Amino acid sequence: MKDQPKIAVLGGGSWATAIVKMLSENLNTVGWYMRSVYALEHIKINKHNPNYLSSAELHPAQLDLSNDINAVVSNYDILIFAIPSAFLTLELTKLTQSLENKIIFSAIKGIVPESGLIVGEHFYKKHNTPYKNIGVITGPCHAEEVAMERLSYLTIACQDADKAAQIGAVLKSRYIRIKISDDIIGTEYAAMLKNIFAIAAGISHGLGYGDNFQSVLMSNSIREMNRFIRKVHQMKRNINNSAYLGDLLVTGYSTFSRNRMFGNMIGKGYTVKSAMFEMSMVAEGYYASESAYKIKEQNGTITPIIDAVYAVLYQGKDAKTIFTKLTEHLD
Repeated sequence: MKDQPKIAVLGGGSWATAIVKMLSENLNTVGWYMRSVYALEHIKINKHNPNYLSSAELHPAQLDLSNDINAVVSNYDILIFAIPSAFLTLELTKLTQSLENKIIFSAIKGIVPESGLIVGEHFYKKHNTPYKNIGVITGPCHAEEVAMERLSYLTIACQDADKAAQIGAVLKSRYIRIKISDDIIGTEYAAMLKNIFAIAAGISHGLGYGDNFQSVLMSNSIREMNRFIRKVHQMKRNINNSAYLGDLLVTGYSTFSRNRMFGNMIGKGYTVKSAMFEMSMVAEGYYASESAYKIKEQNGTITPIIDAVYAVLYQGKDAKTIFTKLTEHLD
């Protein structure tokens, strides 16, 4: 690719690894920041991430690997953040380099707990990044299927269509299709909310509810998502598009979904603490459910599914009792 943009990925998890793999299809050099020195050295020698998505073959000669966040921020113009939202603030406190004039794309599907904001809003309000320099990378797309090079779809959202197209061009490949959107706020809220609904799907599965109920739950979830997003950011959007409904469905039904897995353990009787301990990856929906509940309390949105998940995860309510009551509110 002529005049290649200087792009770095920040994060060492499965989604960060998948994005690095996608970028490596088109760029000669990809910057990559992760905390683990062990993982970096392992990648250099063994050509795969030892902790996440180990089936994805990486090409160290193309990777500028570093555990120094300031070096990466200094050397690259476009920064793709794929750090779990629960740890984003901690990583940003390490910064001594300015984010001024940097283009930031969020691949984080959650809310920053310390600010209660989606990632784009967090960078805008806390780091003075203009919205024209903020974008979102969302699905429907599971990292595991990217590793297997199964046909997958991404939505790239940004107020600046040229920046969205630039990122889309370097992520596109024979197994990745791209759609461009200008709904930066709506797509990011959808990416956060679908994780909560996936936890609900997992809880119901763990409790013994079948496919018939799951279909009703997903149908109600997309309507609840629509109500929620319209309250926080009203604009013309088709909630049935892949960035909203498609991402919800793959996260709610897929065996790769960590949020569904987390919910399934809760439904089977695990405590929140024990379920989180069992999982090797962060279930973003756990943190998102608290933030979403607070937001809906402020704006008065009717959200029976979010309310149910919050009651189980944060109020210690019995999952079977709460979901029995939930069934009376669904249609």
